[in-house]
Amino acid sequence: MLSEECLNKTGRIFDIQRYSIHDGAGIRTIVFLKGCFFRCRWCCNPESQSHEIETLMVAGKPKIMGQDVTVREVMETVEKDRDYYRRSGGGLTLSGGEMLFQPDFARCLLMAAKDAGITTAVESTGFAKWETVESLLPYIDQFLMDIKHINSGKHKEFIGAGNELVLENARKIADYPGVELSVRVPTIPTFNATPEEIRDIAEFAGSLSHVKRIHLLPYHRLGSDKYTGLNRAYPMGDTELPDGEQMRMLRKVAEEASGLECVLGG
Repeated sequence: MLSEECLNKTGRIFDIQRYSIHDGAGIRTIVFLKGCFFRCRWCCNPESQSHEIETLMVAGKPKIMGQDVTVREVMETVEKDRDYYRRSGGGLTLSGGEMLFQPDFARCLLMAAKDAGITTAVESTGFAKWETVESLLPYIDQFLMDIKHINSGKHKEFIGAGNELVLENARKIADYPGVELSVRVPTIPTFNATPEEIRDIAEFAGSLSHVKRIHLLPYHRLGSDKYTGLNRAYPMGDTELPDGEQMRMLRKVAEEASGLECVLGG
């Protein structure tokens, strides 16, 4: 039985999305936590980056991004779709932002889901002290981990921090029993969308224990209007989108380099 202290734990979210078929198996409810350690140039959820509550202008109207909620309140929404989870193999997914930015809240949410018999997934960069990551792993069924680049210098240039901690934690998560690890690669022109760079990431993924698949996530500009709504410039400018032929070529490169299944999309 989950403690009252955990059920009353407060965290800051900016959205809850029900009936999703992405970010984990089956039909899922995705809880988007606010705050992130990275500042990826292509981020499609710029409202997720700061932990502060912000105002986003949407079609000329202000929309408040960020609200403080308890674990109990979130679970009231999550549990509404229990039948869908059971039929589809779905459950709760924590996304963001970065759920490790609010580790105590994230841990209590995951514990509450497991206590309710609901499977869990997280979409994360793994960018935190190992002790923090490890404290959440007993309550995670699927770990969808972003590996954006192998070169730490380029990682820092486009994201704002190096990748050493990410790669170190990926190795440890892969060895942790009972957690299914998938590697996700946002495939971004000018950053990592070359055969050489994708091959490096795929070879790393293939070296990890118990990794089942790689997801190549094609770059898109679906969040660019949000930057305008936040009165911010879109960092990627008019960077061209990768076409289908290029993505299929990169998928083949990733499969050959890793020996793993490679899928396009989440």
